[in-house]
Amino acid sequence: MALINLVEKDQATGRVAEIYETMINTMGLIPNAFKVFSPSSHVLDVQFGNLGYFMRHKTLGGKLLAFIRLLVSEQEHCVYCVGMNSGILMQYGVLPEMMPEIINDPSKAPLDEKDLAMLLFVLKVVRNSNSIEQPDVDKLRSLGWNDTEILEATYHGATQVGVDKIFNAFKIESDR
Repeated sequence: MALINLVEKDQATGRVAEIYETMINTMGLIPNAFKVFSPSSHVLDVQFGNLGYFMRHKTLGGKLLAFIRLLVSEQEHCVYCVGMNSGILMQYGVLPEMMPEIINDPSKAPLDEKDLAMLLFVLKVVRNSNSIEQPDVDKLRSLGWNDTEILEATYHGATQVGVDKIFNAFKIESDR
């Protein structure tokens, strides 16, 4: 049970009710990952907007983004997000038996060179943002990433740290 009161569907009003209805219509459920933000319609709206934006991103693919979330969440010990993103990656053909090796050495993630470089960059930022230098960014540019994509992938990883901390702090349970 979460440590804060989550708004259930039958209690939702205003923007929270609108977002819940959209989630039910598109996903068939309201994940606890979104219910945790329900006490603040503003925070829920921001998270919901981020979900939609990144799900439709033209160049940061779902597999890359799921690896970013998984590996950041593994570092933050967020059981909910590790489980959720492991499941998403299985849909991309990443088998459960592959996960320990990838978690131990993210350079083993089954991504092309361009996506792998972005993944490793974002993980470096999350581990030690002060360690980033111009050659790190130049390498991504040389592989075809532009500054918008570099910033957005980094934003995705950095915000995942915050999400993981919220989920852990308020003891969010896995969806049933």
